[in-house]
Amino acid sequence: QVQLVESGGGLAQPGGSLRLSCAASGSIFSIDGMGWYRLAPGKQRELVATVTSGGRTNYADSVPGRFTISRDNAKNTVYLQMNSLKPEDTAVYYCNAVLQMAHGSRWYNYWGQGTQVTVSS
Repeated sequence: QVQLVESGGGLAQPGGSLRLSCAASGSIFSIDGMGWYRLAPGKQRELVATVTSGGRTNYADSVPGRFTISRDNAKNTVYLQMNSLKPEDTAVYYCNAVLQMAHGSRWYNYWGQGTQVTVSS
């Protein structure tokens, strides 16, 4: 089986920083895209940032220049460095990975359990 385990959430003050990590483990042959999504109370889940296996990144319009996504392919881990945090960044952040469990098999979409990020003074 495959697991995505997130860490690094918590409480930050406005203007502060947090770094999220998500490690994928288990029967993994290959990982294509990895990314972060968030779900805030009363809102729909939204994309925050994604990164391909080749390092190409994509960001939501709400986080330009504040958040940076990166990944370590050797460790099957994706990171989200969040700077200049705002109260509206408060949400549960979910890690996502599109992966294969064997050569030539179908691609699966996996999600982590979520980690709470709260930005408040």
